[in-house]
Amino acid sequence: MTKVFINGDFLNEKDAKVSYEDRGYVFGDGIYEYIRAYEGKLFTVKEHFERFLRSANEIGLDLGYTVDELIDLVRQLLNENNVKNGGIYIQATRGVAPREHSFPTPPTKPVIMAFTKSYDRPYEQLENGVYGVTTEDIRWLRCDIKSLNLLGNVLAKEYAVKYNATEAIQHRGETVTEGASSNVYAIKDGAIYTHPINNFILNGITRRVIKWIAEDYGIPFKEETFTVDFLKNADEVIISSTSAEVMPVIKVDGDDIGNGKVGDVTRKLQEGFNKYIKSHSI
Repeated sequence: MTKVFINGDFLNEKDAKVSYEDRGYVFGDGIYEYIRAYEGKLFTVKEHFERFLRSANEIGLDLGYTVDELIDLVRQLLNENNVKNGGIYIQATRGVAPREHSFPTPPTKPVIMAFTKSYDRPYEQLENGVYGVTTEDIRWLRCDIKSLNLLGNVLAKEYAVKYNATEAIQHRGETVTEGASSNVYAIKDGAIYTHPINNFILNGITRRVIKWIAEDYGIPFKEETFTVDFLKNADEVIISSTSAEVMPVIKVDGDDIGNGKVGDVTRKLQEGFNKYIKSHSI
């Protein structure tokens, strides 16, 4: 039976419950992370939990955990569920309190919950590419916080599904920001372009890995804004996330990107990513 972690306990899934007054449920007052497991090892887990604690700090939430303690927690959960390949979802809310918008006084104990999911890598999509659609970015202005407030992302993803696409590529005005659940890159003349790190995008962990790979291979990595038109006229387009890895996008809004096939730069990044899985998993 699947085990779920809630505030120090590993519970059977049927017993894993939280209060109706949990502020994550009534306000979305919390944060989360999603970590990939390959062959029973945690990939870039330190970077994920450093971001987790940063997000907590940005919303004034003291979790009472260190990065190493969080790593031990999810490793135990992974072992409890015998997950070799898959992911771990972990979230923290401000806790249980009567429904008032302001923070509870005195502070309540945060509720930390985590669960696992087994699945394989998306080999077919990585090999052949996926489709994207563009849509206006309607999210709030602190996308750098990995918060539970994902309604804008949900609506964008549903828009992509409606048009038989894998990802919705969002833009504010004409400036491409990121996907509904990914970072976005345009590759032109051998250089990678992606939105700079600020409050409009999440500093993706896989985005960091791609930057490391680009440095290893001597591929220019330009953290610059670019337009929807630039994206559509790129030689290659990719999206990245913990679960999507380095994912080629071969069509946007029904039009081919480049020659409509996965490009050489994308293949190099995928090759490098496979190496990083081995070197950055613990």
